[in-house]
Amino acid sequence: MIVVRVELHSAITREVTEIARMHIRNRGGTKQLGDYAVDTVRGRSREQLDRGPCVRSAEVNGYPRLRIHVWHLVARALIAMRYAGAKELEQEGDLFAAQEGE
Repeated sequence: MIVVRVELHSAITREVTEIARMHIRNRGGTKQLGDYAVDTVRGRSREQLDRGPCVRSAEVNGYPRLRIHVWHLVARALIAMRYAGAKELEQEGDLFAAQEGE
């Protein structure tokens, strides 16, 4: 499982606060193309996120895991869970155009 954590690092207090978390679970596929279940957790602190329920979930299928960077997987997960607005969804093909030309 891949865990993506978003942390806020205060320049004033030097305190580090986890403010968001995403889980990406491998569901199978092939060596070249992966299928993943993704979800985000409710909460705005590490304690809340540790016990928080799933807020959104989706699937990312056919991800070219050996050809493009994991950040593309994170971006696809966010789009699949509808964190991106309508404008980004309309341009989904453009967002990942680099992988098409390889």
